[in-house]
Amino acid sequence: MKKLFFFLIISAIAISSSAQDSTQSRSSHRQTKTEQRDAKRQKINALIKQSEEGVLIYSKQSIFGIQFRTNGYGAFYELGKMKTNRKTNIYRLDITEIKSAKEDKLQNINNIFGNSFVYGKINNFYQVTIGFGQQYILGQKGNKNGVAVSAIYNGGVVIGLLRPYYIDVPDPNNSNATISIKYSKQDSISFVNGPIIGGAGLGKGWGEMKMKPGVFAKAALRFDYGRFNEVVSGIEAGVSIEAYTSKIPIMLMQKDKQLFFQGYISILFGRRK
Repeated sequence: MKKLFFFLIISAIAISSSAQDSTQSRSSHRQTKTEQRDAKRQKINALIKQSEEGVLIYSKQSIFGIQFRTNGYGAFYELGKMKTNRKTNIYRLDITEIKSAKEDKLQNINNIFGNSFVYGKINNFYQVTIGFGQQYILGQKGNKNGVAVSAIYNGGVVIGLLRPYYIDVPDPNNSNATISIKYSKQDSISFVNGPIIGGAGLGKGWGEMKMKPGVFAKAALRFDYGRFNEVVSGIEAGVSIEAYTSKIPIMLMQKDKQLFFQGYISILFGRRK
């Protein structure tokens, strides 16, 4: 009987201790969850306050842009990942076209319904640039209606693509037909002296493109005037330089360049998370 009595007492003490530990554990767990919720709430409140004060806070941004360049036009996509409150790493893809300053579109007066053409043009020149850089915020908005100013700098590789430029001329073997020709030594007389009926259109030369590799560097100022941080709205003004491994022939009777320097203005739109 004594043994049974002592066993019951020890069992009761053990059960009581276990229940107390379980209660304390549940209480501690509830306290931890409460602390986590409070910390999360404080973080959200801080972000809301920063947003109201015009501070750009995000983890990732996706931006599309349309470029108007001093020697052409283009478009780009940019992915940005914020590292600090002022610094963002950016990864950028640009697709552009460079035109010669000497290009002048003409129309055959005997064929007013035909395509216009650029006299002396021998190649269209496109560029695909892939770069890495940073966006550094120089000045926050100050409020929702303000403008954030950032410095942008990036560089990387560029792939130049030369597409032969075709024109339509009379077929020498059939006076009632036309043929499309590109510049070559054997066709140089017809290409230069004509008679030129018009441009052959965008469908020609895509399967004959030649690659011209190079490198580029770019610097710009970005002005973000979007009312809400989740939306990117702004303009970017900057300069860029491209250097290729060989000279780029675009026009006849003009000096072929290997180095291209241009200014540009871009219209930006996108989203932030």
